[in-house]
Amino acid sequence: MPLARVRGWQWAVFGGLLAALGVMFFLGIALGSVVIPLDQVFAALTGGQTDKASWEVIIESVRAPRSITAVLAGAALGLAGLQMQTLFRNPLADPFILGITAGAGLGVAVVVLLAGAGGPTFTAGLGNLGNVGIVAAAFAGAAATLALVLLLSARIRNYVTILIIGLMFSYAVGSLVTVMIAAADARQIELFVAWGFGSFRGVTWQEMRIFAPVVGAGIVLGALLAKQLNALLLGEAYARSMGLNVKRMRLLTMLGASALGGVVTAYCGPVAFLGVATPHLARALLGSSDHRLLIPAVILLGGVVALFAELVAQLPGQTAALPLNAVTSLIGAPVVIAVLMRSRRGAFAS
Repeated sequence: MPLARVRGWQWAVFGGLLAALGVMFFLGIALGSVVIPLDQVFAALTGGQTDKASWEVIIESVRAPRSITAVLAGAALGLAGLQMQTLFRNPLADPFILGITAGAGLGVAVVVLLAGAGGPTFTAGLGNLGNVGIVAAAFAGAAATLALVLLLSARIRNYVTILIIGLMFSYAVGSLVTVMIAAADARQIELFVAWGFGSFRGVTWQEMRIFAPVVGAGIVLGALLAKQLNALLLGEAYARSMGLNVKRMRLLTMLGASALGGVVTAYCGPVAFLGVATPHLARALLGSSDHRLLIPAVILLGGVVALFAELVAQLPGQTAALPLNAVTSLIGAPVVIAVLMRSRRGAFAS
């Protein structure tokens, strides 16, 4: 990917984002129901010993994977949101606009609400996080949705039609899930609602071996498409005149963004608003629509915002925790409203 010309103040923005990411990462590990001193966090992360053995267990087994998950999920959703907003020229587009979340939710609903009805042993297994079954079901649902959308998009050139199909699919799937909920018992409904809250806390080191490489592959694909996305900003006709295969680029972009959104949904649940708000914040900070700048910016900023949301959700010093989606919505909604209000036309301008 060709390097973009970066101005001095833009370098300062990137430096600030890197510093903020580091600070939020350390705070995310240090703060929680048990507050751990920062020097003890540093010692644990650098292979040293902490003053209390329990602190080392908390850091290595709980907070480190949780913080890494937040960074990866935030980066994935931020990049996927940027790609979808550019591709569909829609300021409210996010990684889930094509129905990926709906498909993942249907898979989880089948496992939790239907299969779980087979007996108490199964639901008890789900109560112990049940990551294997839930993640597999979410992956299957998201993959099936993605396959359907890609099949239809290969035959349809109009972006609006693709968006409407994704929206109608979400409505249809939502209706099926509602019927399942009506027939489920209270315990099953509780499990499904808990998944819908979203969380960065369910990814273990073993699961990170799948989660991290998939996110990394999606980020690499997104970076490789930066030049093509820049060409698309000027319209499809211009992009074609530059020799761009628009159809192939559209398929690759939807594949990459949907894969990023799908893997995050499978492991973390449907995390709301990060994919919508992060690209707008990045554009405002950099004052640019160049994807060669925006892509690294949304990756860093997505991680910062996700870590901040997780820090707020876990209520440092308290044993209780807020639903992650409630926090991300409180962060993201004002950002989107402010961006739209500042726009002269109240519409997406690349």
